[in-house]
This record gives sequence, C-alpha cells and structure tokens, in this order.
Amino acid sequence: MDMGYIPSFCTACYREGRTGDRFMSLCKSGQIQNCCQPNALMTLKEYLMDYASEDTKKVGEALIAAELNHIPKEKVRLICEDHLQKIEKGIRDFRF
Repeated sequence: MDMGYIPSFCTACYREGRTGDRFMSLCKSGQIQNCCQPNALMTLKEYLMDYASEDTKKVGEALIAAELNHIPKEKVRLICEDHLQKIEKGIRDFRF
C-alpha cells in the first residue's frame, strides 16, 4: 500500500458466477473496471476493520480515500462509498 498498490481480497466474480466466457466478456469490454476497483477497495476496508494494525489502517484508509477518486463511473463510486460506510458499521459482504 505504501507503493500505491491496492491489495485485493476479492472473490466477487467467482461468487457471482462471472467465470469463463462471462468474465472474459467483461474484460474485453472494459466493464470489469466497474467491478474490480470497487471490490478491491471494499475488501481492503473489511481487512483493515477486522485484522489490521493501527499503522496499517492509517495507510489503508488514505489509499482508499485516494483511490475512490479513480473510479470512473460516478454511480459506481457513490455506491462504493455507501458500502464503505456500511462496512465501517460492521456490515459485510458487498460486491459489484
């Protein structure tokens, strides 16, 4: 995270059945970016809340705040922000 990379614990595509041809069509069309980045941020938030040290939380929260601005679709960004707030309150298992 110190290097600007988002560690992702995401299993959303597998859990949503987005495998094989279905997954590849999302990749080829570029629509996967509306899933991967938000899912990575949300799974990182869950990790920070549940397992991270205070130092790791600080770095991770700053990374999440910065990366939210890089989600291209406003609607996806707003939904992700809402999910992040709910994760803060203890609700889990959001995915795009």
